[in-house]
Amino acid sequence: MRDRIYLAGFLLGSGLLLYASRSLLTKSALVTWGLTFAGTTAAATLGLALYRVHLELRASQHELARKEAELNFALEVQQALFPRQFPVDGGLEFAAVCVPARGISGDYYDVLPLTDGRLVFTVADISGKGISAAILMSNLQAVLHTLAEAGHSAGEVCSHLNRHLYRVTGDNSWFATCFYAEWNRAERTLYYVNAGHPWPIVRGSLRGRPLDQGGPPLGAFLTSQFDVGKVLVQPGDLIVLYSDGITEAATPEGEEFGASRLEALIEARSTRPLVEIQQQVLKAVRDWAGQELADDLTLLLVRATGPLQEGT
Repeated sequence: MRDRIYLAGFLLGSGLLLYASRSLLTKSALVTWGLTFAGTTAAATLGLALYRVHLELRASQHELARKEAELNFALEVQQALFPRQFPVDGGLEFAAVCVPARGISGDYYDVLPLTDGRLVFTVADISGKGISAAILMSNLQAVLHTLAEAGHSAGEVCSHLNRHLYRVTGDNSWFATCFYAEWNRAERTLYYVNAGHPWPIVRGSLRGRPLDQGGPPLGAFLTSQFDVGKVLVQPGDLIVLYSDGITEAATPEGEEFGASRLEALIEARSTRPLVEIQQQVLKAVRDWAGQELADDLTLLLVRATGPLQEGT
């Protein structure tokens, strides 16, 4: 700004002096020398200003390139935290996607087969967006893996996660909604905790059963207690877990996509392949809200496989 003011002053002064002394240029060597000096000084100042602008532009480009490289690296790290492939012999089939709103996401989904034969799947949504939420998400993922692999039950995992998240964030300004489920294939039983997360959409024998047992979001209160729900799952049953980035996706006028619209879409395609359902949901949300997302969007579809139990 200072260079621009100096430059403008020099150019204005030179122009006024040249205009006022136009008749003296051929009569006075002093006037000619003065105007030449003023013009040369203005040109030098202009060159200096342009050079400084060039240096600042290069520095800005380097800074943007550095930040972009850091963001790309963070995105690669985060993508590595999501499952690269799903188990195919656990009695459940999966399809999942996470679409970040700002390069990297505060949403989280996971499918984790355990050595004792149990199968854990979960969806979580960290409050906030961007790098801070992504860092907190990766921390939550690491602790969850440690707790699940140590053999803790669904209720114990969520209780430990709640205390950990509360202590890490300090003033409980950060929290996470979470749906944590543990599948026992031998019993065809699903144990779950819903910690303030949107109720899953269920079809098949689970229709009409809200999976709402649990407690408040993780990290909201230090002493939160979490109830564990239990349901019997039959082959063909469909469970759709999602983050509120789907239902709260809005048109430019502010109208949200909504849970009822998502439920109707799932109902019309509940028997279709999971990947097809996933693609249709993403397309419907994009068509509704446009390509620019206001919030992270996560979808995890789970369908039970295997023969029906006798008497069902």
